[in-house]
Parts: sequence; C-alpha cells; structure tokens
Amino acid sequence: MASSQASVFGLKDSSLIKQQAFIDGKWLDANSGETISVTNPATREVLGTVPEMGLAETKQAIDAAAKAFPSWSATTAKHRHDTLMKLFALMNHHHDDLSRIITLENGKILAEGKGENTYSASFIEWFAEEAVRTYGEQIPSPLPGVRNVVIKQPVGVVSILTPWNFPSAMITRKLGAALAAGCTAVIKPPPETPFSCLALVELARRAGVPDGVINVVTTQKNVGEVGKEMCESKIVKKVSFTGSTAVAKLLAGMSASTLKKVSIEAGGNAPFIVFNDADMDQAVSAAILCKFRGTGQTCVCANRIYVQSAVYAEFASRLAEKVSQFKIGNGLDESTTHGPLIHDRAAEKVQAHIADAVSLGAQVLVGGTTVEGTSFFNPTILSDVPANARLNNEETFGPLAALTKFESEEEVIKLANDTDVGLAGYFFSRDIGRVWRVAEKLEVGMVGVNTGLLSQAVIPFGGIKESGLGREGGHGIDEYMNTKLIVFGGLA
Repeated sequence: MASSQASVFGLKDSSLIKQQAFIDGKWLDANSGETISVTNPATREVLGTVPEMGLAETKQAIDAAAKAFPSWSATTAKHRHDTLMKLFALMNHHHDDLSRIITLENGKILAEGKGENTYSASFIEWFAEEAVRTYGEQIPSPLPGVRNVVIKQPVGVVSILTPWNFPSAMITRKLGAALAAGCTAVIKPPPETPFSCLALVELARRAGVPDGVINVVTTQKNVGEVGKEMCESKIVKKVSFTGSTAVAKLLAGMSASTLKKVSIEAGGNAPFIVFNDADMDQAVSAAILCKFRGTGQTCVCANRIYVQSAVYAEFASRLAEKVSQFKIGNGLDESTTHGPLIHDRAAEKVQAHIADAVSLGAQVLVGGTTVEGTSFFNPTILSDVPANARLNNEETFGPLAALTKFESEEEVIKLANDTDVGLAGYFFSRDIGRVWRVAEKLEVGMVGVNTGLLSQAVIPFGGIKESGLGREGGHGIDEYMNTKLIVFGGLA
C-alpha cells in the first residue's frame, strides 16, 4: 500500500496494512486486477483497497493449504503452542495499531476496538494452551488380549468465513483452534473489514507460521463462487462460518455435498428479561452493555427486552435517562460513546423496524431517527412494543431497545422461546428457584443470569435451533479434529 494510503490509518507500524490477499506465503493481487474499496463508515473516507478475487484464486489458496497440511500437522503440539504464543505476544505488542484498524474499518469506538483486540488475542492464547491438551484415551475392552486406544487428529484443510462486526475476534476464534489442532486454513474475510484479518496474517507470518498454513482470499462481487468452492471442494474437510441464518443454510447445503464437518454460528434474537425482584441498577447497566455494545451490532445483543409490570415504568425511565446521554460520532473521538452502523442498509433496517413497531402502537421514548446522509443512527428506546412487531421476529442489529411488558414467568418464557433461533438469552432475578427454572427453560445455547456479558475465550460459544451447529471457544478445538479408534489385538 502506498505510504499516503497507509498514513490514513495513523499506525505506529504502517507495514501492518496490506492491500493484497495472501496465498502460499505471498501477497498477491487478483488475476483480473480488480479491487474492492474499503471505507471508514464514520467518515466515508476510503481507507484502501483489497483484491477482488475469484474462483481461480480460491482454488489456488485451497491447494496451497493442502500442500502445507502434511508438514504442519506433523509438528508437535508443543511447537504449535509456541508458535501461537509468539502470535499472542505480537498481538499484544501491536495492541494500539490493531485496535485502531478495527475502529477505522468497522466504526466501533476505540475503547471497544481495544477490547476486541484483547478478546481476539485471548483466543490465540487459549488455543495455544489447548494444543497440548488434545488428549486421547484408552477404553478397557471386554475381550481378552485387546486394547482400545482413541486418538485425535487434525481434520485437514479448513475454510473460514467471517463477518464484519468483530473483524478480528471472529477470525482468531476459528483460526486459533484450527492452527492448534494442526489444520491449515483458507480465510474469506468480509469485504467491509478485511484489514484486521490481513494484519493478523502478517503477524502470524512474523510469528513463524509456515507458508501455505494460512491463506486469505478477499472478494465481494465474486462471493458466490468463492463461497461455493470453499464449501464444496473435496480438499476442504471442515467449514466454519459466522453470519446470518439465511447464508448459513446456503453454506451448510453446499458443505453437505461432501458431508464435511461444519461449525456455524448464525443469527440470534436474544430475549432480555427483567423480573420484579431484579436488582434494578444491575439490570439497567447490563441492558446498556448488552444492547448497545458495538452500536447494537453483535449477534448476542438483546433484541427483545421483556420487563415485568411492577418495575416496567422504573426500568424504562432509568434506561431512557442513560441512553439519552449517549453521543454518536467518530470512534476515534474520546467523547464518542457509539459509532456508526456499518452501512446505510443497516440504518434503513433499524428505521423500518421502528416504523413498523410505531404503526402497531409502540411509543418512541428516546431517539428514533438516523443522521441524514450517514449511517449514524440515534440510539433508540421503544416502549409498549407488541408481540407481532417485526423486530420480535427479525434481528435488528442496531441501537434499538424494544421494551415489552409482561405479567408472569410462564408468559415471558413463552414469549422468549417464540422464535426459530436460539443463540443467547438473559434474565435478571434474585430468586434462586426462578434462576434455575428460567435458565433451564430458555431455548438458547447460552444464558446470562444477572449479567449482560457472555463472551470469553474459555466458554463453549454457540446456539441451538437455527442459530447454528457446534461450539467455538472453550473445547472448540475438538471441532477441528477427527476421533480415531485403534484396536490392538493379540496382546494376551
């Protein structure tokens, strides 16, 4: 990238900015010479370009990963641990630069960019430690002279497809597990936020990850053919995707052509429930964190907020007071509390959800409008939102808190579970009996009890119903390994 373009980022180490894709250890342009412009959603300034790659380059990347797999998978777990820990150290050393890249291409405030880089690096550290704990087992046999031994082996080449809302962490949560297991990878980052991915790859190269072990294909216009090849190629043995449920279903169908392993984290529609006996300070603070982090653009953020009638007015009033103090703006401005949405289409969806709810009787307590000519949307609270509002059936992915009153525990459980997806759910109560009942009855993969924050490297992250398949983080390294039984006979 030309120095003038790199200067747009204002980094200490401008060599972290790459405007080429990465295949078999080489930085490459697209065969066609076409590029994709990447803009700062807060300023509309062009940050740089990345190649518009297609089918040929995708096959080249998959072949490179296949070529590198035998040697990388043959390394010891300790070697992979040490390499990942070098990458972890580099991510910490370049913390300010990596955080700034996240903010510039995604729009989130710098404090959240720093939080994401710390979170992102934690996956590399966690999976470095998991690499040396991929234990097998011996299973006693009922047959004399027989020993049953179970070992775990890396699946092979992995396709990784990630979203723009966490441009760094969604990559390391997958890539860390893949590398620790001994797999090689082809990554397709989102066209909105490719620079975080490319910076991570540059650091992985510096950490000593061999050529071909990590490959990156950037695309926008050719995403259909690229995604299809990444899922249908017989060389690829595992697909990991984070994104919308609609796209997840398409990719799962393509992957089924070879019955390869699939991990999917798809859409959510998280209920956030406040019972009469909740700690109100705790519930309001958690709602702000859970709903408005990343300007509401997280897969586990509250999408439907249910408040029991006795505390409904107090909760709405206190939440509105806090939200009215938010300041939207450029994420690099220290006074900014919330950045823009990723693009105009995202703002239009929030506006449509508000208009629909208001037409059905909801009231706007705070916000409700976009900033004309931008993708900034004023943080919004709606009260008296009816059950048939669109936002109760669609993930808003924006700064819209929709409040609905409920009377009983049975009623709110039914409302909370009335959705096809089940990623995360939250509720607030000090009744220990209710805590266990509700936690067990919510049809989600993850429950936050008296907290609005779930995400950690150590937990099994994922959902049920149409929110996905498998788990990431925690013991997610198993998703990148095959279990093999070896039966030894004649040992009597």
